[in-house]
Order: sequence, then structure tokens, then C-alpha cells
Amino acid sequence: MIRKVWPLVAAAVALGIDAYVLAGVLPSIADSLTTTAAMIGLGVTAFTAAYAVAGPLLSGRLTRGSTARALLIALGVFNLGNLITTVAPGIEIFLASRVVAGAGAGILTAVATATAAASVSENERGRAMAMVTFGLSTGTVAGVPVGMLIGQSLGWRWTMALVVAVGVLSMAALAARARALPPLPTADGAPVFGVLRSGRTAAGVLTAFLLGVASLGLYTYLLPMADARGLGDWGFALVWAWGIGGVTGSALIGRPLDRYGPKGMLLVLPALLVASFVTVWAFSDPAVWLIAAAVWGAAGWASVPTVQQALTQDRPAQAMPIIAFQMAAMYLGSAVGAALGSSLLAAGTSAIDLAAWALIPAGPAVLLAGWIGTVALGTRRRAPMGERSESAHAVCESSA
Repeated sequence: MIRKVWPLVAAAVALGIDAYVLAGVLPSIADSLTTTAAMIGLGVTAFTAAYAVAGPLLSGRLTRGSTARALLIALGVFNLGNLITTVAPGIEIFLASRVVAGAGAGILTAVATATAAASVSENERGRAMAMVTFGLSTGTVAGVPVGMLIGQSLGWRWTMALVVAVGVLSMAALAARARALPPLPTADGAPVFGVLRSGRTAAGVLTAFLLGVASLGLYTYLLPMADARGLGDWGFALVWAWGIGGVTGSALIGRPLDRYGPKGMLLVLPALLVASFVTVWAFSDPAVWLIAAAVWGAAGWASVPTVQQALTQDRPAQAMPIIAFQMAAMYLGSAVGAALGSSLLAAGTSAIDLAAWALIPAGPAVLLAGWIGTVALGTRRRAPMGERSESAHAVCESSA
């Protein structure tokens, strides 16, 4: 199974690095382009916005001809945007390049995840989708610190050159396996937003958004939170605990999903996130924080393929637009969470209290995930066989 999906995982690593690496070299970019950190921060917004728009709207159109062509075009656009970022002489070209890279990333995430699921047998789909998430988390965890070190020693342009290099290698790997990539089932002629008419899909996309706000948004402020608790010296260890938890969670979640289905995980993983936030807010012992950070990373990243499996397991023809909306919502949630955290800190909120604020979006996410697991999926299983078969091929009309 790994042999079939590893080029897609490699592409996901490049995405994981690019999505967060700018935060680590933001001040040096601002100095180099003679602008403010706030203006460079708009690059993250531009990337996220393009990601959210391009994934749902364009991924289906590109795959109508060839899966390999769609992946190579998306990865080519992604690499081109990052290359332009690397050589950008000013803020205008820099921001435009982040739009290009974000558009390629949005398409690539949806197509790569759907391709991974279609490349394996039905009883391996959970593992295949989890492997793509593993690539994203690995890129974030391992690539971002390496990128920061490169930026500190050689300059931020070499950091972006690292992203381009990984992207080019991924493109070569995909090109080498182009003939082995399966065609993707598509809902030809259906409006892409039609998938949101399903109650289960709408709830899943909203869950992804809320989890993005709570988990990835709060992660932005892990170091300030540690400082506020008197754990500033533990900051590096906490970042790695979160990251190792994320890589481990995304690597291990696939097999349980294939064996037991997503229902139980939809109940457990968001609850673990809530527990980790409460723990961070209420305790100050470094060992407790390390455990909470690891659980936080594991539950947050493992939730991604779990929601994907819950939303697409009986709807292969709709898998790509559903995944596109889910991932767009997650990254939008991350951006919104980071912005809300910044606003709260500017208003005088203590950094440690951000963990309590994160419970506000996390609570509804727990309820929505529980509804999907106990009501929506339960209804699907109880439906007559003919209805389930029909719903797997319905286009945008199914309702959880």
C-alpha cells in the first residue's frame, strides 16, 4: 500500500512545510523586502484564501481528463508560486506568488487524498488517506524547524528554496508513477457546492473548520502560552511534543479506521482535544504540559483522515469535492483561530487563557462530530442495501 501512495505523501510533505514555514522566517522576510511583518503576514492569508477557493472549485475540473495530469499541473502551479516567492523583489510580487502557491496547494491536497483512497482496496482507504495526512503533519513538524534553521543561517530565500526542492522531487516521483495512478470517479456536470446539501457533509466541513480554529489556531500561540506559565525554557520541547504527537497520530490512525470505522474515533478524538486544552489551561507542571501537547497534536492530526473517512466512505464519486471543502475549512479555521488569538492578546487577554477560549469552538466540534458518528453514520448503516448503493452514486442529492 505504501508503494502505491508514497509519491502522494511526498507531495503532502511539501504542502506541510509551505503552509507554516513563513511564520518562522517572517521578520527576516519583512526586513529583506523593506516592509512590515504585518504585510508579510498577509501572505499567509493570501495562501489560505487561494487554497480555500481553488481546491473546491478547480480540483474536479482538472481530473476529468487524467489524474496524473491534474496532480502534475497542481504541483507545478504550487512549485511555480513558491519559486516566485523565493526570488520576489518586493511585497506585491511576494503576495501574488502566495496566491499562486495556495491555489496549487488547494487543488493538490484534494486530488492527492482522493487519489490515495482510489489507489487501494476499500479496506485500506483509511490508511491511504491517513498517509497523506501523515505527509502534511511531517512537513509541518520536521520541515518547519529545518526551514527556520536554514533561514537563520542562510536567509529566508533558501528556506523557500527548500520547499521548491521538495516540490520538484515530488513532481518527479509522481511523473514516474503517472501510469499507475487510477482514474478518479467524478460527478460530471454537478455543481461543486451541491455536496454541501448533504447534512453529514455540511456538519463535517463545519467540524473541520471549528477544529482548525481550536487546534491549529491555538498552536500558533503555544510558545507565548508556555511563557505565561513560566515554562519558556520548555518551549522547544513542547513544540516537538506536539509535532511528534501529530506525526504519530496521523501514522497510526489509518488501521483502526479501516478495521473499526470512523464512528468511535469521531467521539474520542475531539474529546481528547478538549481534555488537552483544559489540561494546559489548568496545570503548570512541565511533564503534564508535554503529555498534553503530544495528545493535542495526535488528536488534532488524526481527526483529519477520520472526518474524511466518515464523509466519503460510501460516496466515492463525491470524495474529491468533499475533501476539498473539508481541507479548505480546516486551513481557513487555522487562519481565523490565529487572527482571533492575536485580537485577544491585543485586548489584554493572558496568553494562557487562550486555551480556555479555544474551548468555545472545540465544544461545538465535539457535538457535531458526535452527531456524525452516532446519527448520520448510524442512519447510513441502517438504510436498506439498495438505498445505500444508490446513495453511493448519487450526485449532490444525498442527505445524511
